[in-house]
Amino acid sequence: MWTVLSIIAAISLMAYWRGPNTVWGGTTAGTVVGLIVAIVSYLLSNGFHGSTIGKGFVVGTILGLLMELPATLSGWAKRTKEG
Repeated sequence: MWTVLSIIAAISLMAYWRGPNTVWGGTTAGTVVGLIVAIVSYLLSNGFHGSTIGKGFVVGTILGLLMELPATLSGWAKRTKEG
């Protein structure tokens, strides 16, 4: 499951490469949250799990994509309506 989600995240990062957008914002936020969770887990003597950071990265990217899609689809709909 994480492999499929990682592939979706990688494709969306490549698709939204240019300019600031919510996909990259979600990636940043997800990575920071994943890092905080991993550090707290380490401090609570549960061990440091690097995979938590990767999962935060993927989840943040996908959430950013879900926030960006309505704007992208709206722009696409306006262009097709005008043309």
